[in-house]
Amino acid sequence: MSSHVSSKLVLASASPRRVELLAQIGITPDAISPADIDETPRRDESPRRLALRLAEEKARAVAQAHEGAFVLAADTVVACGQRALGKPEDAAEARKFLHMLSGRRHRVHGGICVIAPDGTLRSRVVETQVIFRGLNEGDINRYLASDEWQGKAGAYAIQGQAAVFIRHLSGSYSNVVGLSLYDADALLRGLGYYPEAA
Repeated sequence: MSSHVSSKLVLASASPRRVELLAQIGITPDAISPADIDETPRRDESPRRLALRLAEEKARAVAQAHEGAFVLAADTVVACGQRALGKPEDAAEARKFLHMLSGRRHRVHGGICVIAPDGTLRSRVVETQVIFRGLNEGDINRYLASDEWQGKAGAYAIQGQAAVFIRHLSGSYSNVVGLSLYDADALLRGLGYYPEAA
């Protein structure tokens, strides 16, 4: 396969966390183009399938406008049992999510999709298991007051104040932040993308 060193990389996400994660491994997207898609789960769709479908749909939507580029898309779904916990609408929903996660094991499904300049699509789902310690009302009130829960799947950010809630984590830490770096790098390299040396 010919090397696509000169090809551009488009990140199909508005998440500053994903940009920071990619920078950690020396990748700077040439463009950031968030996909505007309907993220409503389908009837009886598992959290794992949802994460994969949304990542693929985001990548396809953005690839149409960026011909000849690599497109990287991701989606994070926090699952408590078979229930997908999306981004909370308000503090009341965030409180409900935190009560559900308190003292329990949950899974974070990270869907990743890369489309190469020739249209080849590769995708996968990365699963991380996370166990929260029991949270009391004081813990939850303090966390809600921080506003850190806003815009976060499952109502928490592992790289912020919620780090103290995490009793155990099994799998990729960066997946919980928003993008498994190991898997994103493996998919990109597998399709021939290598970041240019600075």
